[in-house]
Amino acid sequence: MTSVKRTFLILGIFSIAMGILEAIVVVYLRQIYYPGGFDFPLTFISPEMVFVEWLREIATIIMLVAIGIIAGKNNLQRFFYFLYCFAIWDIFYYAGLKLILDWPPSFLTWDILFLIPVPWVSPVLAPIICSITIILFSGCIIYTQERGYTSGIKKYEWGLTILGSVIILVSFLWDYCKIIVQNDFFSPPGTLSTNKDFWQMMSQYKPEYYNWYMFIAGEILILSAIILFIARIKSKFQVTKR
Repeated sequence: MTSVKRTFLILGIFSIAMGILEAIVVVYLRQIYYPGGFDFPLTFISPEMVFVEWLREIATIIMLVAIGIIAGKNNLQRFFYFLYCFAIWDIFYYAGLKLILDWPPSFLTWDILFLIPVPWVSPVLAPIICSITIILFSGCIIYTQERGYTSGIKKYEWGLTILGSVIILVSFLWDYCKIIVQNDFFSPPGTLSTNKDFWQMMSQYKPEYYNWYMFIAGEILILSAIILFIARIKSKFQVTKR
């Protein structure tokens, strides 16, 4: 377990550094596009710059996946080490912005989470809760594997986790996807990445309501999977101990 703790520590330090670096990049972007301070509606960004942002987001995910692959001993551990790094990175991204810009002013401040394939938006509190949940789940999986209590996750636990994750994802994408469907932006000519009408409309939209009920439902499903996993391992351990 000493080796596992060391791995978590090193990955945590790496992810904290990445989070601070990401915050610094966003400081530069906000100085260019939001010199008066970030807020909705969004400043219009050309499709070309949106594509550049997509590349930056993809590169970030690749880096986190790569470090998870290096750290894990099997595919399950690699996946959850990636999620652990992602969660630490996300939390310290906001910590970096708070330290440098004193932003966000509150946990209920709206933010853009990702741009792929369309903007993900929510109050800052939502992704932070997700990150804490991910850290908890990752710790449970890797700890129990290293102690030899389990070899993996049951199908029903995966089912609850995936369903909960999809519901949370939909809560992030709901408003912008609704705009796309209502305005038929999937129709030719062009794609979302090159459709200037789409990005102009995005720059006019100001989110006002976040579906916390949907988010909480997703969190409950994921936490249920974690609780069932822990209960199963605990029961198995007690039987073995006898």
